[in-house]
Amino acid sequence: MHKPAPSTSSQKTRAGKPPLTVRLASPRGFCAGVERAIRTVEEALALHGAPVYVRHEIVHNTHVVARLSAMGAVFVENLETVPKDRPVVFSAHGAPQSAHMDASARGLIKIDATCPLVLKVHNQIRRHDMAGRTVILIGHRNHPEVMGSMGQAPDGAVILVETLADVAALPCLRGPLAYSTQTTLSVDETKDMIAALKARFPDIAGPAREDICYATSNRQDAVKAAAKECDLFVVIGSATSSNSTRLVETAKIAGAADAALVEDAGKFDWARLEGVTTLGLSAGASAPESLVEEFLTALAARRKLRLDHIETARENVVFNTPLRLAS
Repeated sequence: MHKPAPSTSSQKTRAGKPPLTVRLASPRGFCAGVERAIRTVEEALALHGAPVYVRHEIVHNTHVVARLSAMGAVFVENLETVPKDRPVVFSAHGAPQSAHMDASARGLIKIDATCPLVLKVHNQIRRHDMAGRTVILIGHRNHPEVMGSMGQAPDGAVILVETLADVAALPCLRGPLAYSTQTTLSVDETKDMIAALKARFPDIAGPAREDICYATSNRQDAVKAAAKECDLFVVIGSATSSNSTRLVETAKIAGAADAALVEDAGKFDWARLEGVTTLGLSAGASAPESLVEEFLTALAARRKLRLDHIETARENVVFNTPLRLAS
C-alpha cells in the first residue's frame, strides 16, 4: 500500500526544531535612571526597614513592582495614606511641586528618586516660568512624567501638545515662549513636532540639548538597526511603559513586518511564531534583563536559535543614590 509523503510539519519534527534567527538589539533594558530608582527603594528598605512607601510605581514594570512589594515597599497614589514616621520615595517619573510640598507639610521622610534627566526638564520649566515664558510641553497626556513636569509651574503656564494637529491648533500665543519634551518619546516624531513649533513660533526657546534621554535614543537606534529584516519584533516591557511602547512603534517604522509588546514569556502568544524565520528582540528601559533571558529560553525550547547581536552603542552612565538615604 502506498503511503502518503510526510507533511512539512512531520519533516520538521524529524529534522529537529525549525531554525530561528534572533536579532538581539543592544542597548536594551534598564537605564541608569531606572537602576537608580530601584536601588533607592532597596536601600531605603535596608536603612529604614519595612514598610517604605513609594508614590506611584517606582518604574513601569509589573515584575519590578511585585519584587519590591514582596520586600516591603507599599505603592500609593495619594500621600494621605503614608504614616508620618515612614519614608516616602518619589518615583523615577517625577512629581509635581504640589506633591513635594504636601510631603514636607506632613513631615514625611521624603526621598526623591526622580530620574536626573527628568529633573533637568523640571528645572527648565521652572526657569522659563520665572523668566515669564509660556512653556509648550510635548508629551502624552496623563503620563506621570508629563503630570510631574506640568506641575512645575502654575496652572496655565504649561501647554501640552501630543500631536502635530495639536501644534497646528494652538492659538496665536503672545509673549515669550519655550518648549520642553517628555524624555521617553519617539526621537523622530519629536523632531517633527519641534520643527512644527519653530515654524509657527520662530522665536520659541528650546533646550541647549534635546530632552529625550540618552537611553531612549540609544534603544530606539538599536531597534532601528535590528528591525529591518525581521518577520516579527518583540519588545519586552509593560503596557504602561512609554519608552517600551515607542520601541514597538520604532520597529514597525524601521521595517519589521510585525511587532509586539510582551510583558514576559508567559504572556506571549506563541502562535505568532508560525512562519517567522527572523525575530527581533529588545526590552524597554524599565524591563529587567532576566525577562529577556527567560524569553530566549522559551524560544530555545521551541526553535533552534541563531543569535545575531546588533549593538549600536555602549552605555556606562551611573546615577548616584539620593543623599537623603545616608541620613
